Amino acid sequence: MDLFLSGTLLILCGPLFLLCWAAVRSTSAGPAWHWSRRVGKDNRLFGMPKFRTMRVHAPQVATHLLRRPERYVTPVGALLRRTSLDELPQLFSVCRGDLTLVGPRPALFNQNDLVELRTRCGVHRLIPGITGWAQVNGRDGLSIPLKVGYDAEYMRAQSVGMDLKIMMLTLWRVIKAEGVRH
Repeated sequence: MDLFLSGTLLILCGPLFLLCWAAVRSTSAGPAWHWSRRVGKDNRLFGMPKFRTMRVHAPQVATHLLRRPERYVTPVGALLRRTSLDELPQLFSVCRGDLTLVGPRPALFNQNDLVELRTRCGVHRLIPGITGWAQVNGRDGLSIPLKVGYDAEYMRAQSVGMDLKIMMLTLWRVIKAEGVRH
């Protein structure tokens, strides 16, 4: 299902990819894509592409940890984040097998507290996803223990039906721009 859906979305979203790429390149210096070092299945590091929404010199930490994150967001970055279009390049990671469409969101390489708690709960054995149960239940606003609780709940209840429910809820949250702070 992952390969079919991500491949189909890559084809259908081709013009949107080009539009996002051009918008990023024309409004700020630097590459259109940012390769974020993330923690994958079994705590293996991998590079995850996103459309760049932050200035090139921005610190490599979770946005909610930045003091005054708005000073790092590019002119088009806020729109890409609000609409979740910055996530589109992650479809390539699904095709590569580093991500799945639904699973726990991959932690940043330096989010040791999140990685440690996920490892203790066994969540690290799952392939991370573009969206997940924690994403549709609070996204950036969740504490780490609550986020891992949702991840563990997903791990126990994982099914095609649940994945479809999460994808539909994700689409609804994206349309409403819910849960995006910066």
